[in-house]
Amino acid sequence: MTSKKTLDDWLAWQETLMEETIVLGLDRVQLVFEKLFPNGVPFKVITVAGTNGKGSTVSFIDSIYQLSKYKVGRSTSPHLLKYNERYAVDGEDASDDVIIEAFEIIEGKREDIKLTYFEFSTLAAFIIFEKAEVDIAILEVGLGGRLDSVNVVDSDVSIITNIAIDHTDYLGDTREAIGREKAGVMRGSRPCICGDQDPPQSLLAYAKEIGTDITFVSKAYEDEIGLEGDHQRLNAAVAIKAVESLAVQNPISKSMISEGIKNASIRARFEKVEIGDKTIILDVAHNPAAVKTLVETLSKSSMQTVAIFSALVDKDIIEMIELASKAIKHWYLVPLSSERAIKSEVLNKKFSSSDSTTICQDMESAIHGSLALREVERIVIFGSFYTIADASIIINKLR
Repeated sequence: MTSKKTLDDWLAWQETLMEETIVLGLDRVQLVFEKLFPNGVPFKVITVAGTNGKGSTVSFIDSIYQLSKYKVGRSTSPHLLKYNERYAVDGEDASDDVIIEAFEIIEGKREDIKLTYFEFSTLAAFIIFEKAEVDIAILEVGLGGRLDSVNVVDSDVSIITNIAIDHTDYLGDTREAIGREKAGVMRGSRPCICGDQDPPQSLLAYAKEIGTDITFVSKAYEDEIGLEGDHQRLNAAVAIKAVESLAVQNPISKSMISEGIKNASIRARFEKVEIGDKTIILDVAHNPAAVKTLVETLSKSSMQTVAIFSALVDKDIIEMIELASKAIKHWYLVPLSSERAIKSEVLNKKFSSSDSTTICQDMESAIHGSLALREVERIVIFGSFYTIADASIIINKLR
């Protein structure tokens, strides 16, 4: 491994260690974690699970703590443009050198235990935060909860934003099954904050079984907020409850909370970019529940809207299209830079005869084509993190 020079070299090598990209289970990563942290991690942990809203909730909490005396670490996934986005300390992304050092430490302890790309990422977060001497780390769950590598750490506060149907191959195809997987981030006698408005019985039963002090949030935050969309007000309220649940040992002022909520920002969650006389909306909505929320936010304006869209093949694409079609005048369908992406010709067949579509050669032609439409006021780009990543590269050149 000493031959691995750059961060890209390390990441490419990690992808060769395991045949499958996603391997749920804690056995292997737990062994390495215990070698790295025999006494556990030396900072408070807030673990954030849920189908949608995880990234926004992490952003609100992070923004609040950045105004405090506490040093805060933030771990999220996936990244949009640079791997470094996965780790931040007090709002600053980790450098290549810091990440490589963490990888070298993991490799020194791993021996013959195979780890996935994401497991390397998770363990690196703990090392980066330990070396930065953070007081509080906010960890976003990648997939599910119970068997996600983030769950090797006992959180001081767990969050479950909501539960919807997604990743059915791994988590089950009912809310009850998925709810049980996400409930796995809870810990007995430690608080859990839940933003789901109709929590599955499986979640309630598990909380009772292990003695989790669970708080359900139903009242949305009403003051000034940094992220757009009514759903973000509930995410903000969930974030505030999490911060308050740590307030005995890590007190925070009301002004820091209100300023933190107001200052919060996150890429690709109804992110607006103005290009000429057009408004471009970037949103990583990639399942029906997220698309429904996106359309509700779009519907607050009567602007003529076209979409640039693609998705991964394992998603419920037909329902996503049906939910969005009433808000979209025309669809530009694009190929994505992912092996899991649906082919544009196959995607086109999922539209009804009443939908207007154009198959584009690439993202650049889709963006330029939609910008050229005189009568169109707004372009919404959504369907996958890959969709937004590909679009961001083009849009950054146009700004």
